[in-house]
Amino acid sequence: MNGLLVLPRRIWANLRNEVFVLPSRSLVFAAVLVLLVLPLAYDDPYVLRIIAMTAIFAIFAASWDLLAGYTGQVNFGHALFFGVGAYISALLSRHLGISPWLSIPVAVAASIAAGALVGVMCLRLRGSYLSLVTLALPLIVTGLLFAVPNFSGGELGISGLKRVVTSAVGNYYVAVLVMLASCFAMWKIGDSNTGLIFHAIREDEVACRASGINTPRYKVLAFVLSALFAGIAGALFAHFLRVAGPSSLEVALSFQVVIWGVFGGAATIYGPVAAVFLLYPLTEILASFDLFKEVRLLIFAVIVLLVLLFMPRGLVPWVRDKVERVCPRCKHRNVFTRHQCRLCSAELH
Repeated sequence: MNGLLVLPRRIWANLRNEVFVLPSRSLVFAAVLVLLVLPLAYDDPYVLRIIAMTAIFAIFAASWDLLAGYTGQVNFGHALFFGVGAYISALLSRHLGISPWLSIPVAVAASIAAGALVGVMCLRLRGSYLSLVTLALPLIVTGLLFAVPNFSGGELGISGLKRVVTSAVGNYYVAVLVMLASCFAMWKIGDSNTGLIFHAIREDEVACRASGINTPRYKVLAFVLSALFAGIAGALFAHFLRVAGPSSLEVALSFQVVIWGVFGGAATIYGPVAAVFLLYPLTEILASFDLFKEVRLLIFAVIVLLVLLFMPRGLVPWVRDKVERVCPRCKHRNVFTRHQCRLCSAELH
């Protein structure tokens, strides 16, 4: 009997000592629980569809943050990796009849290859030059797809794709579970030694290279990892909507992900995810009202502008700094009501 209680006790101890000690972690835990149990309590297909789409775009936004937020390589053409994932999976499904369970991994591998290629091409570029080059790449790929309409579907794209699973609830759980696993993996990467090197490259690449770190290799690695998760999002997007078209490569999508990243808070992973869960459902809800249908983008732009003006680091870091304090000695976070650090007992001011 005691053996059966070991695992629950260990889980409870980790939750009590690692999760419930900070408001931000408690909120994330509560949000995950809500996402997991929502279909059991409220299975409206429209709501499940909106949240599933939000989860897919959350992966996409976090993948941009892993590249631009952590390494400072601002990519204005991030839709390239999203579109490669969508189109490769769609082409395999349409022309070869491959199941989405097989076509999606192949599409992700193609996105990784695209990330490595773009990373190598852009090694010598920085700042606005890097942004302009990455901005042009999705346009070039779109032109190539339009040149072979019989193969790529041209302006109409490829429609009639198979879903990953047939039911609405099943598709919801696929999107949400993949989002949770992907975002946790990206957060762990950002919190690892590799993430520290990414930060160092963003702050001072010359000093980082002088310390013996192979910065070109890590810059390409950042592109590869970012493309991997963007490809996952693109492939899921294609099979969820059952269509892959030029919209998955358009410039507007690339700028949209930049807005999500800056709005939520760069170099956090959870910031862009929170931004997508706030902004994407908001725009969809406003679109359902005739009064707001024409001005919903204006409202969206005003909200983003206010956040950027008054919260330069992003919405989530600003809120987190209000409810948590950073220990001056060990740099761990504590709830704002504490006067001593929970780990090293240093005074908190």
